[in-house]
Amino acid sequence: MDGVRYPEAPRLDLIEDLHGTAVADPYRWLEDVEDHRTRAWTDAQDALTATALAALPLRARFAERLEQLVHAGAVGVPAHRGGRAFSTRRDPGQEHAVLRVREPDGTVRVLVDPMAIDPAGTTTLDAWSPSWEGDRLAYQLSTGGDEESRLYVLDVATGEQLDGPVDRCRYSPVAWLPGGEELFYVRRLAPDQVPAGEEQFHRRVWRHRVGADPGTDALVHGEGLDPTNYYGVHTSRDGRWLVVSASAGTAPRDDVWLADLSAAGELRELQVGVDAQTSAWVARDGRLWLLSDRGTPRRRLAVADPEDAATWAPEAWTDVVPQQEDGVLSDVALVDGPDGALQVLAVHSVDATDRLSVWAADGTGKQHDVTALPPGSVSGVSSRPEGGTTAWVGYTDYATPPSVLRWEATDPTALAEHERAPVAGAVPDVTVVETHATSADGTPVHLFVLSGTGRPDTPRPTVLYGYGGFNVSLTPAYSAQALSWVAAGGVWVVANLRGGSEHGEEWHRAGMRERKQNVFDDFAAAGEHLVAEGWTTPAQLAVFGGSNGGLLVGATLTQRPDLVAAVVCSAPLLDMVRYERFGLGRTWNDEYGTADDPVELGWLLGYSPYHAVREGTAYPAVLFTTFESDTRVDPLHARKLAAALQHATTADAPVLLRREISVGHGARAVSRTVGLAADQLAFLAQHTGFPDGSGIQG
Repeated sequence: MDGVRYPEAPRLDLIEDLHGTAVADPYRWLEDVEDHRTRAWTDAQDALTATALAALPLRARFAERLEQLVHAGAVGVPAHRGGRAFSTRRDPGQEHAVLRVREPDGTVRVLVDPMAIDPAGTTTLDAWSPSWEGDRLAYQLSTGGDEESRLYVLDVATGEQLDGPVDRCRYSPVAWLPGGEELFYVRRLAPDQVPAGEEQFHRRVWRHRVGADPGTDALVHGEGLDPTNYYGVHTSRDGRWLVVSASAGTAPRDDVWLADLSAAGELRELQVGVDAQTSAWVARDGRLWLLSDRGTPRRRLAVADPEDAATWAPEAWTDVVPQQEDGVLSDVALVDGPDGALQVLAVHSVDATDRLSVWAADGTGKQHDVTALPPGSVSGVSSRPEGGTTAWVGYTDYATPPSVLRWEATDPTALAEHERAPVAGAVPDVTVVETHATSADGTPVHLFVLSGTGRPDTPRPTVLYGYGGFNVSLTPAYSAQALSWVAAGGVWVVANLRGGSEHGEEWHRAGMRERKQNVFDDFAAAGEHLVAEGWTTPAQLAVFGGSNGGLLVGATLTQRPDLVAAVVCSAPLLDMVRYERFGLGRTWNDEYGTADDPVELGWLLGYSPYHAVREGTAYPAVLFTTFESDTRVDPLHARKLAAALQHATTADAPVLLRREISVGHGARAVSRTVGLAADQLAFLAQHTGFPDGSGIQG
């Protein structure tokens, strides 16, 4: 790429006065994808990037290894209803997972196969929910990566479609009433009923009769509330109780209401206007169960009486699983003990590794640790809603694709294999070392270091991956990219940064809003630690992140261009002054702040990558990857920063923009994952001094 000529990108002399601060935006024109200048510039970037990526010497070898490892299977945790078990499974060679049902006699049938619906592979199964009796299934599909879910209902026994498509159901939960004739769900108002530019907001909770015109649905909740609200719905198995929750965008707080449907059905306030998150449901024992960080940032599980509002105040709750000093409570399942007494199977995360334990449901304390659980991640736990002594545990680690284990109350410390996901090829040996970096303010930052040797015997090309936001925890998970990199002789590192949930809500809030710089400091400290410990050198270090993680690596490359040699920045958020104007940006202002406020504008300008580019700086090699159907993070962010870096950098290292069409921010076909991942890894290998790659095929 020496002497590369980048496509012409005129710089506007556009400077806005925002609350008395002059803010330059020379590439504002790149926001408009229909502008003829944007189209010409994008076409030229496509040609430049295609030529550069095709010339990468290790791309074919990475693609061959990824072809095997990406085609690993995946098995979902089953949902049991009415004697049937519903679950997803993807086998090697399948582009998408299928939704299956296992009948009481053991026979298995496929209910929803996205590839049968759309052989082009652009349709995804977004969500699904069986009725309490297991005879009906609500499921949601979207096409082309737009995540605009359409809701359908089918008869499980016959496969007949009973309802749908019902549009505008993006991010809609479904809660069935007994009998399968009615359900609660969430749907946006029609575009002609909302202000221009707010079509992605204005959700409402509705009560729907299967097969009826959605226009006749009964409005349950949401009128007059925050237009950015996301809603949750949950019904009790007997159909008596309805719980509705609401959170404004991604704010780490929610309001919760409870209704007795056997009486007036009026929603009564359980938690409103409180800076906390509480999940509530009425279980088969008739008690109101509450999983909450209210006053307990690492969360506790408690119970109250749904019929007695006096017990709804937190001081009146009865703890079943109290807050733990060293673990964050993430999930629970109710099971029957050998003696019939109700128990709780609880999942706690300790330094980003999950643990299982068994607690008495009467609040008398912990009974067992499930010592058989290997170090890794629990993706979820489930049990039969009508009761039973068995629970199912979703499990993965860095070398194990998503699989399912089985727990039995009769042997409470043990686990058995229920369904293992196959892998198309041999999984390479990988050793995981856990270590801690020290951030700028002295905070320890946990790292998972994956390598073939387990020791920093010689500096190697290293990828540092992070996210650091929205309460997302990076626990061990199967990654074809990480395994391919390690198999070739590299080091792959996952950093547990502030902004995530690895240590509870306090850890999250230490990396949001005015404290967002802590996340970038944590990441830089992780890179410095890897260099100091001998794992790598700045010339061999790359950083990788997507979405909020794209913001992370964008801030890293603009704040610390000396620290890294290469960057993959995928579906990134980069112009933090204008991010709220596009996609779902408005729903994230509680996480980042808003430029409409002069103080918060200062936070955003303090790290916004697009505004931090400085001419005459030698920036590392950068590959932006974007998806044209992305309705969460608009590709304009990557376009604008790519243009700014191409103009400013004095280095020979390239700045490339790779884009895809008919794919969005979320799920995609497996074959498209291979192509993207091969480009990303080959780019990083090229610019971190990777050896010839002979081990990639091994």
